[in-house]
Amino acid sequence: MNPRYAPIYAAVARIPRGRVSSYGRVAELAGLPRRARLVGRALRELPPGAPVPWQRVLNAAGRISLRAESAELQRALLLAEGVAFRGDRVDLAVYGWP
Repeated sequence: MNPRYAPIYAAVARIPRGRVSSYGRVAELAGLPRRARLVGRALRELPPGAPVPWQRVLNAAGRISLRAESAELQRALLLAEGVAFRGDRVDLAVYGWP
């Protein structure tokens, strides 16, 4: 994993099972306000099997921002953690962290 992204990965690792956070909120928690796109880039660069719970990061609307297969995997992982979807959205008022 890229050490440059260590604060981002540490922030994502703090998101509890069954909860989600937005890219922007993760950036703030990592001490990188207004760097939501950097969070997305850091998560895209994670190697397969990395111990960072990337699936717990959604966009500000509570939607999955990934494409096709990756989006299906993210949705399945979140459902397995007990996160409910209403259509294509997660209610951040219910499941959002912190």
